[in-house]
Amino acid sequence: MSLEQKLGFDRVRGLVHNRCQSLYAQAKVAEEEISRDGEEILARLRLTDEMRTICLFEDDFPVNGYIDTRPFLVPLDADGSSIDLPSLGKLRTALETLRQLLGFFARSKEDLYPCLRAFSADVTYDPEISRRIAAILDRNGGVKDSASPELASIRRSLREKDGVIATRIAAILRAAKAEGLVGEDVSASVRDGRTLIPVPAASKKRLPGFVYDESASGKTVFIEPLEVVELENQVRELQFEEQREIQRILFEFTEFIRPALPELVAASDYMGEMDFIHAKAMVAVDMIAGMPILSDSGELTLRKARHPLLEASLRREHKEIVPLTLTLTCDKHILLISGPNAGGKSVCLKTVGLLQYMFQWGMLIPTSEISELPIFDEIFIDIGDDQSLENDLSTYSSHLAHLREILEKASERTLVLIDEFGSGTEPAAGGAIAEAVLSELDRRGVYGVVTTHYTNLKLYASGSTGVINGAMLFDAAAIRPMFQLEMGLPGNSFAFELARKMGLPEPLVKDAEERAGTEYVSIERNLRRIARNRKALDEKLAHIKATDKTLEGLTDKYQKELAEVKILKKQMLDEAREEARAIIEGANKQVERTIRDIREAQADKEKTRLIRKEMADFKEGIDRETLSENDRKIEEKMARILARKERERQRKAQRGEREVAAAEAIKESLPKVAPVRAGEKPADAPLAVGDKVIVRSNGLPGEISRISGRDLFVVIGSITSRMKADKVERISATQYRELTKGTAPVRKSYSSSSLSERRLQFSPSIDIRGERLNDAMEIVVRFIDDAMMIGMGHVKILHCKGNGVLS
Repeated sequence: MSLEQKLGFDRVRGLVHNRCQSLYAQAKVAEEEISRDGEEILARLRLTDEMRTICLFEDDFPVNGYIDTRPFLVPLDADGSSIDLPSLGKLRTALETLRQLLGFFARSKEDLYPCLRAFSADVTYDPEISRRIAAILDRNGGVKDSASPELASIRRSLREKDGVIATRIAAILRAAKAEGLVGEDVSASVRDGRTLIPVPAASKKRLPGFVYDESASGKTVFIEPLEVVELENQVRELQFEEQREIQRILFEFTEFIRPALPELVAASDYMGEMDFIHAKAMVAVDMIAGMPILSDSGELTLRKARHPLLEASLRREHKEIVPLTLTLTCDKHILLISGPNAGGKSVCLKTVGLLQYMFQWGMLIPTSEISELPIFDEIFIDIGDDQSLENDLSTYSSHLAHLREILEKASERTLVLIDEFGSGTEPAAGGAIAEAVLSELDRRGVYGVVTTHYTNLKLYASGSTGVINGAMLFDAAAIRPMFQLEMGLPGNSFAFELARKMGLPEPLVKDAEERAGTEYVSIERNLRRIARNRKALDEKLAHIKATDKTLEGLTDKYQKELAEVKILKKQMLDEAREEARAIIEGANKQVERTIRDIREAQADKEKTRLIRKEMADFKEGIDRETLSENDRKIEEKMARILARKERERQRKAQRGEREVAAAEAIKESLPKVAPVRAGEKPADAPLAVGDKVIVRSNGLPGEISRISGRDLFVVIGSITSRMKADKVERISATQYRELTKGTAPVRKSYSSSSLSERRLQFSPSIDIRGERLNDAMEIVVRFIDDAMMIGMGHVKILHCKGNGVLS
C-alpha cells in the first residue's frame, strides 16, 4: 500500500475529483502533489479559503459551466482547421461562465478575495467572440437561419420542397386507401430522410415507385412513390448545400478567433484552475474545515482536530466524533500514545498524518483555525500488516524494513507515524529494539506519533527526552474507551478489564492477574505517578514563563507611561511658553508704566523705589502662579503613575517570590521621572539670550544679554562680561533670585524683550554738546532713566561750558 492509501488521502483525493466538472480539473486532482515550499502552500490555502467563503456566502458566483475547451481549441491553430458545431456550443458555455467569473470579481469590493482577484487579474474576455457565437447558434445549439443570407435562402427552399412532398404523399396515401392497397390506419413514415408508404408485399407492384425497405417479416414493403422521387432528390441536394454553408460559417468563425487562441487557451486553463479550487472548497465546506496557521517555530499544534473520513462515517450512523488536541514542539517532538486496544490510538496517529498531508497538498483541514502546522520534507508511516509471501516477508520483517527506510532518511524535517511500535516478535527483544530506534529518532529531532503497549517505552518518555507520553482515556467504571487523548500521562492497557467485558471466565482473569504479579501493577502505578508529577512541574514552568511574559508586558506598559509623561512634559512646556508670552506682553505694559511713573517722579528716590518694588512683586507673582499651576499638573500625573505601579506590585506579590523579585527588579530598573517646572529648560539644551547662568570660577550669577559665535555676553550686576560658554553653568530663575537676594532691586534681570533691547543698545556715556537747553534736559532725563532701569552705577555726560547754559 502507498502512503496515501495508508493515510486515507486517496479517498480524499477521490472526493475532490468527484466535485470537478472539467477534464482539466480532474487531471489536476490526479497530478497534484504535496508541496514543501511555505509560500506555495500558503498560496494554495488562501485561494481555497477565499473560495470556501464564496461558497458559503455568495449567491451570484457561477457554480456550473466549467468546460475544458483546451482539447478543441489547440488544434485550431493549424491553418485550414475549423471548429465543429458541438465544440462551438461548449465554447459558448465556457465563455459565458468566464464572463460571470470576471464580472463577479469586478463587482466585489477590493478588499474581498484579494488572492482570487489577483489570480484573475491577467485573464481577458472578448465579448465580440460571444456576440459572433450568438449570431450563429440558437439556444438549442443549432445554427440559426440568420447565420448567413445563403443559409436562410437554402432553408427557405427546403421548407417549400418539404411542403410539396408532404402534400403529394398525402394525396397518394388517400388514393391507396381508396383502392384498398393499404389499411385505413396506415400513415407515411420517414427513413433516412425519405418519405415512404408502407404497402403489403403482395400489392407492391400496384403502387408505382421504388422499394426502399421491407419489414423484418417481409410482409410489408416501404415504397417511395415515383411522383416524389425527384422532389426528394432536390431536397437531398439542398441539404448538402446547407451543410456546406454551415461548414463555411464555422470556418469563417475559426479564422476570426485564430488570433485570439492564446488568450482563449489561457482562459480555459484559468477556468480549469477555478474548477479545481472550487472543488477543494466544496469538500472543505462538507468537512467543516478551516485554514490553519503555517508554523514558523517548528510547533505542530492541532486543536479540536477531526478525522474527516471517520467523521463522515460516524455522521451516517448519527454519532459524534471526539476531537483531538495535541502539541509537538522542538523540545517535545515525539508523542508516544498508549492505552487500551480499540481506544483510538491508531485514529490519533492517522488523523495527524492525514491532516498534515492535506495541509501540504493545499486543502483546508477539519480543525480549529488557530491550529499550527510546520512543513515536513518527508512523511513515513508504518501501520498495518505488510507481510508478503512472494517476497518472503513476515509481519515483523516488514516492520523492520520500514524502520530501516525511516532511519536512512529521517531528519528534523521528517514526520514519522508508527503503529504498535515493537510488536510482532518476542516482547523483550521487540521492546529493546523499539526503544533503541525511538532513542535514535529522538536524537535526530524527528517529529512523530507512535503507539505502543510497551512499558519500557513509556518509561523512556517519562524521562528528560524529546518524547512525551500520551494516554487514551478509559472509563473504568463503564469499561469502555473514551477516545480522548490526554497529553503528558502514559496510558494503561486495561487488559484485565477488557477481558472481563468480553466475557472471559472470572477465575481465568484472576489467575492472569496473579500471574502478572504485583510488580506489573506497581510499575504501571509508579509510571503514572512520575508522569503526573512531571506534568505538574511542566505546568509550573509554563506558569513561570507566562508570568515572565506578564512582567515584560508591565515593563512595556511602564515604558509607555514614561513616554507619555515626557510627551506631557513637552506639552506643558509648550503651554507654559504660550502663557509666558502672554504674561510678557502684560509685563511689557507694566514696565512701560513703571518707566513713565519714574519719569514723572523726576528722580524722586523714594517714589522710584516704591515703583520698582511694585514691579518686582508683579514679576514674582507671575513666576509663582506659572510654576505652581504646572507643578501641580505634573505632580498629579506622577502620583497616579506611582499609585498604579504600587497596585501592580501588590497584586504580583502573592504569585511567588521569584515573580515578585523579577517584577521589583524590572520596576527598579525603570528610569525615575522627576517633576519638571514650567519655564525651565533641560540641562543639555543650548544656551540662549535671557538664560540665567552662574560663573564657574567665582560663583557670580548673571544673565546672557548677547551671543556672538561661541562667545557669551553676560550681565553681572552693572558689568557686562565676555566669556566662553564652558565658563558658565545654567541655573533656574529661582536659584538666580536666591543668589541675587539682598541686592538692589535694579539688579534684577527681567525677561522683557524691550528691556533686553535697552540693555543691549545702552551706552554708558552721552555727548550733549551743541544741544539746546530744553532738548538737552530731555535727553539727559531719558539717559538717567535708562541707566537706572538697567542698573548702571556710573555714567558720563559730556558737555561744554559755552555761555554757561549747560555747565
